[in-house]
Amino acid sequence: MSEISHKMEKFGRLLSQFDILLPMVTHWVEEQERMIEQEGVPLSMDQQLDAYEIGIKQIDRVRLMKVERIPLPTHPVLKAGLKLTNLISPHTVGISFRYGIYIRSDCWNQRRLVVHEMTHTMQYERFGGIEEFLRAYLHECLTTGYPYGPLEQEAVAMEQKICW
Repeated sequence: MSEISHKMEKFGRLLSQFDILLPMVTHWVEEQERMIEQEGVPLSMDQQLDAYEIGIKQIDRVRLMKVERIPLPTHPVLKAGLKLTNLISPHTVGISFRYGIYIRSDCWNQRRLVVHEMTHTMQYERFGGIEEFLRAYLHECLTTGYPYGPLEQEAVAMEQKICW
């Protein structure tokens, strides 16, 4: 079996187990959000204005946390799924866990990145919660492919609208 067909087979298994894995992913995202809410910093006044323009309802809950590298889950199944989909890699510079947002330290002052991640925060709110957002976002990533899904493209469009 070629490397490509082997990877496609693993990808197919991941997609078929989506409903089983989603609660695990949701739990990990909730843990990350809690940690960032405790250790992160509130938005600056300019960032709060951007959050308002994006449409975030609970702006005061949003926290940013500077990290050297975006953390990966420790659970082997989740870690393998992320490796296969490349949703979090050494190149990832930011990620939103609803109201908690990790920003890689070398990108800390990049307005476009914060706007992009806060757009995902707004999407979490619009979907009504973590699991609901993840169901839609991850399904898009697994079927359409990252970064081509509508939710990711909405974040890119919001960057352009606010930062250009």
